[in-house]
Amino acid sequence: MALLELRPGRVNPYPVYARLRADGPLTPTRRGNWVSTSHRVCDAVLRDRRFGVYRDDGTDMSFLGMDPPDHTRLRRLALPAFSPKAVASYQARIECIVDDLLDRASAAGQFDLVSDFAAPLPIAVITDLLGIPDSDSADFARYGVVMGSAIDGVTSMRHARQLLATNSALQRLFEHLFELRRRKPEDDIVSHLVAAEGDRVTAAEMLAMCILLLIAGFETTVNLISNAVLALLDHPRQWDMLCADPAGLAARAVEEVLRWDPPVQRTDRRAQQDLELAGKTVHRGQLVVTLIGAANRDPEVYRDPDTFDIRRENRVGHLAFSSGIHYCLGQPLARLEATVALSQLATRMPGLARNGRVTWRNATTVRGPLRLPVTL
Repeated sequence: MALLELRPGRVNPYPVYARLRADGPLTPTRRGNWVSTSHRVCDAVLRDRRFGVYRDDGTDMSFLGMDPPDHTRLRRLALPAFSPKAVASYQARIECIVDDLLDRASAAGQFDLVSDFAAPLPIAVITDLLGIPDSDSADFARYGVVMGSAIDGVTSMRHARQLLATNSALQRLFEHLFELRRRKPEDDIVSHLVAAEGDRVTAAEMLAMCILLLIAGFETTVNLISNAVLALLDHPRQWDMLCADPAGLAARAVEEVLRWDPPVQRTDRRAQQDLELAGKTVHRGQLVVTLIGAANRDPEVYRDPDTFDIRRENRVGHLAFSSGIHYCLGQPLARLEATVALSQLATRMPGLARNGRVTWRNATTVRGPLRLPVTL
């Protein structure tokens, strides 16, 4: 079965994954690559250093698209901002943002969970961490959304022109911020990068890293929060359990959503040499597409994998944040934001309910609703 057959499953890809799983742990695609629904195989590929992410087409200058040693060098520069100690220090700020957003939503009585809550939260957090001035934060947020729309590829000439214009605007804004922080450093990510400029990081690498952090800083989290709320409202007993014990179950609910309906559904790795995988020969240069959304429902790993259960005990970790050296750098922050969001929602809005049709994003890599109307 070809990977192209995932496209009809954008609203609900899981039946498509089930059909793929029936073909075995590793399936050839029409483009001469491979796709896997197996947790064991996907985890192995993501950890195996015989696979890499580098592409020589110049499309990705961020460390997300690099292999060691450049990946190691650049990731190490960003790591301190996402250390356990650093992330813990962001909690009070996150709680304040969530409270403010919920105050506004409460006053309205009905609102869109995505645009009025799930999106503004991570945008506010990541712009704060980067050190983006308040006067520029709205522009950065708007540009970040446009750049994030290209994760599944360019859809039209109009989209391509929009991306080029947005990329240029982002570059100008970041270059202005770099110059500002060279003159007046603060305690933020951009200031730390500017301090390392020269032998450790180039100006072009700083720009690519900041754009990556801006996009990844809210794309994953907005869809994690949106998918979580939708799953909980569609499973009223689970929502009631969370409302009865927000402090005890919010973090567990986040983990179950990451397993059951992860915001990132797939990624890929390129074989750097001929090798054997799941009884098949993968040739140098071939891609193996790891279907994270499928692997997280692998019946060989999870009991009743299609059941959403926020009290589930997972003996094997999910792959929602990838695995190996490209394990998501910002996952502690995403988890914290989502946990605070669910806990505060359950505490303050136990009567929350859907109030209209859900509109899904037209994508197969990143999964989440574009619109989720709710009422109190």
